[in-house]
Amino acid sequence: MHLTSAAIAAVAAGIAFAGAAIGAGIGDGLLFSRIIEGVGRQPESKSLLQSTAWIYFALVEAMPVIVLVFGFVLMGHQ
Repeated sequence: MHLTSAAIAAVAAGIAFAGAAIGAGIGDGLLFSRIIEGVGRQPESKSLLQSTAWIYFALVEAMPVIVLVFGFVLMGHQ
């Protein structure tokens, strides 16, 4: 069986997409579970924790977008 470089790049991009999606899901889950835990312990810090959570949420979600762009660039170089 002969695999072309385009097929290998497509498989690599798919694995990268899956890893980024799984990592972002785990990261989001950990982030918001800790925010809920923090608000439960100190309800007066809700606004500070909530605003910080949205910043970190955006940073966590940026990684799959970066991987998506990198994967398309990788597949485009064939």
